[in-house]
Amino acid sequence: MTNRKNSGQYQTIARDIAIRIMNNEWPENHKISGRSLLSSEYNVSPETVRRALALLSDMKVVTIKKNSGVYILSADNAKRYLSDFDDIKDQKDMQNELKELIEKNNDINKRMYELLSMLIKTQNTISYVKSRFPDYEVKISPDSKIIGKNIGSIRFWQNTNATIIAIKRGQSVIVSPGPDAELYQDDTIVFVGTAAAAEKVKSYING
Repeated sequence: MTNRKNSGQYQTIARDIAIRIMNNEWPENHKISGRSLLSSEYNVSPETVRRALALLSDMKVVTIKKNSGVYILSADNAKRYLSDFDDIKDQKDMQNELKELIEKNNDINKRMYELLSMLIKTQNTISYVKSRFPDYEVKISPDSKIIGKNIGSIRFWQNTNATIIAIKRGQSVIVSPGPDAELYQDDTIVFVGTAAAAEKVKSYING
């Protein structure tokens, strides 16, 4: 983390120095302040300033003379460096935006896969129930007396001679619900039993 931060600092300082050179604040052949003064001015370490000046030296914007100091070499090169720097920055910005979009796309694809898996599971469950058992179903009407009650409390089998094997609720299917499973309006009860039991269920559930 620290290395990335320092990297951004020395590049930013190099860019600022190049701007000052291009604006003729420091004319060509002018000797600029030493690393210690520049580090105080930019509030960074002398090493960060050294890296910034080395970068400008590589681009022929300044020249570093041993035991003498740093001299402005070319305002044109400073302008060229700024142009290249902005192009690189634009590329990095686009790369970062592309990375964010890829991450968002991965999240969307993951959620789509989860939803698809849930739908397939639901459809398979419904098909399984319908293929193995008689297709007896009854939907709980708004005025049913069993709304809000659980299966155990309504003594379903004792009153109908039928057995609940599933509850369809919206896009979900509750298979083999236990006695504590509550029943709600618009639930569809799937059950097994005789034809006579089926008639009892309809009457018992919805009156």
